[in-house]
This record gives sequence, C-alpha cells and structure tokens, in this order.
Amino acid sequence: MTDLTPLLTPFLTPNAYVDSDHPAVVDYATRHSTPGSDPVANAVSLYYAVRDDFRYNPWGVEARPGAFAASAVLLRDREAGGHCIDKANVLAACARVVGIPSRFHFANVRNHIGTEELERQLGTSLLVFHGYVELHLGGRWVAATPAFNRELCDHLGVAPLEFDGHSDSVFQQYDHAGGRFMEYVHDYGTFAEIPFELMIGEWRQHYPTFMASGRWPGRGR
Repeated sequence: MTDLTPLLTPFLTPNAYVDSDHPAVVDYATRHSTPGSDPVANAVSLYYAVRDDFRYNPWGVEARPGAFAASAVLLRDREAGGHCIDKANVLAACARVVGIPSRFHFANVRNHIGTEELERQLGTSLLVFHGYVELHLGGRWVAATPAFNRELCDHLGVAPLEFDGHSDSVFQQYDHAGGRFMEYVHDYGTFAEIPFELMIGEWRQHYPTFMASGRWPGRGR
C-alpha cells in the first residue's frame, strides 16, 4: 500500500494564511473537536461551528495578505462575520490542528440570489475566487462549504448546506422553488494555501474599479 503521508504533508503544515499553529486557531479547534475522536466526527463538528458561528459577510474583504490569515478572522469582532474565503480558511486551519489534511478549492461563480447590491457595486454578476475547503477523510478528498450560515439560508429560501464527512458539500444549483441559485463558471483548482497573488490578479482583471481604489465596495457594513 502506498504511503500517502509525504504527499499530504503540505496540507497538514501551517503557513502564512492557514496558520494552524496560532494560539487562537488551536483554541477554536480544540473547543469544537474531541481529542482522539474519529476524524470524520471532528470534521463535521468543526464544519458546523464555522458555518454558523460566523455570519456570511461579502462586504468585509481587505486586499492585504495579513487579513487573510485564519487567526485574523478569529481575532476580529465576531459580529463582522466573514466572506467565503475567511470561513473556508478557518475550517482549513482548524482541520489541520486536529490532524485532518485540508486544501482550498477556488472557482468563479454567479450567485443568483441575494447578491444584487454587491454585483451592482462590483460592476459584474461574476463572483471571482469563491472559495471552499476539501478535507482528506477516509482516504479521499471531500468538499465542504461553510460559507452561508443557517440564518442567511433561511432568509434566502435555500437549504443550508449540510456536511456528513463522506459526501461533497458544495452550493446547490437551485433553490427550494427550483430557481437558479449558484452557477459555477470557472475552476481554478486546489491549493495548500491561499494563492494571494493569483487572487489579486484575478480581482484586478474583473474588478478594476475596486482595485484602483484599493477598497472593497461597501466595506464597513
């Protein structure tokens, strides 16, 4: 049998963004997991903690590397919430704390519900570099998307994404009424850490007004 440990090492190692060795990250992961428990059980517990502890807030983006560390998300005012990459990163970092390999998956999407004001300010319906997590469980990578908290999903009329540690959990294409909810347009693939320069380059291309000002639309809401 092939030893996968060397191949998984980058997905267990702390880095500047997935700072799983930071005390704030270790503390949060410890509080929402059980030592010695089955990895799937810990992954599920961490997923629901991150999904519902932080409200989804697409207005809180800062285009500087330090703002994208998992510890930075945990140390700021919890009421500020977090955008999809923030929440994905907290889950990825906490997973590494408890020994679960984690990586990011990024894509460009169109969210057809609840983003009209954001799209108006960005100047496009394309949401660039939507991020979610993949966790290595049971010998395979399983997708987990903790972005939308339950309260927001109830407001939007879509089912909150559940996660069982065995099946991929990604945003559904349709809402309860059969209307279009999420459209995946471009896949960037997977990464062991946040590819900051690539992300900024894509934002510069798709969001020139934002990048020229250096300030995310509506920041501070």
